[in-house]
Amino acid sequence: MDTTRRMPAQVFPPGEFIREELEARDWTQADLAAILNKPLPAVNEIITGKKAITPETAQSLGDAFGVGPEFWLNLENAYRLSLATPSDADVGKRAHLYSVAPIKDLIRRRWIAQCNDVRELESNLLAFYRVASLNDVEVRQSQIAARKSTSYGSVSPSELAWYCRVFQMAESVQVRTYSEQAMRTEGLAELHRLTTSERELRNLPRVLADFGVRFVIVERLPKLQVDGIAFWLDDSPAIAVTLRADRIDGLWFTLAHELAHILHHDHTALDTNLVGKDREPTDEKPQIEKRADRFASEFLIPQSEIDKFILRVRPLYSKVGIIQFANRIGVHPGIVVGQLQHRREIGWSHSREMLVRVREELASTAYVDGWGSEPELE
Repeated sequence: MDTTRRMPAQVFPPGEFIREELEARDWTQADLAAILNKPLPAVNEIITGKKAITPETAQSLGDAFGVGPEFWLNLENAYRLSLATPSDADVGKRAHLYSVAPIKDLIRRRWIAQCNDVRELESNLLAFYRVASLNDVEVRQSQIAARKSTSYGSVSPSELAWYCRVFQMAESVQVRTYSEQAMRTEGLAELHRLTTSERELRNLPRVLADFGVRFVIVERLPKLQVDGIAFWLDDSPAIAVTLRADRIDGLWFTLAHELAHILHHDHTALDTNLVGKDREPTDEKPQIEKRADRFASEFLIPQSEIDKFILRVRPLYSKVGIIQFANRIGVHPGIVVGQLQHRREIGWSHSREMLVRVREELASTAYVDGWGSEPELE
């Protein structure tokens, strides 16, 4: 639809129509002032166009001349609009750019450069998304949505922007050749050994790279509920996390969940609400998400073991008991606390000191974008 504003060749001020009405009735301006119960100077200013017709005046003029007030308001609006300075021709274009991408967030994160020229802004946006036109951005959105293994049909502009940044960063990560057999037979065991302590997280990017998995951390954009994503770069799998829940149980569950997508050759898995109180109810998830959840839970803690622990100590979950159980199965106590919270065996405030933060340890060795960090891409 053509939204260009069309203006008539000539627009007359409402005062011209008032003069015609006065002439037809052989009234003077003083007569009209008396009829309207307004000062003569005020009526003169309306007729000469120096004063705008208000809704109250439009009502009075309608009563005086026997027409509806809308007639006078329409005349006034058309006249004032004809006097207005033509709008910036780039406004519509700029509005479209802002509907396609979270422009302010991209600039704030320095993923694109700030600029005032709309053509330069569009060029920066196309370079970021690596597309030739804005239509291609929307096509890419629909393509990712069609390939999502997660809920639920569509990808928001913020999700697509985050994914594009993740993709750019993952390309720069050097890894060995990926072998699914090696990952299953050796990689998972090596990764599980890292779950015992937050200090071991410094080794996580190296271990993943040794088994051919690219790993990056990209802070989420505002209001974005994404926890992680798994996807493929040619024959190389990649995982990115946001650390939306900066705690050891959330990181390991998200990582194991994404590993499940890789090992099962799922499509691009953009996962939201994996951890925390807002975690998606299991019944509402697609089957491949339920499968990934089961894999993550079993990878971290054999479910038969935690079932026996619950039956043995419920409802008296002491801190000492949790730590002893965690040490026996070889995981950090915070991972046990996280699973007990998810099962609603303990409250969200129980043993929170065990849910240690992980970002600082990971940031020392991982490829990170966010929280003030801006890596240079090759």
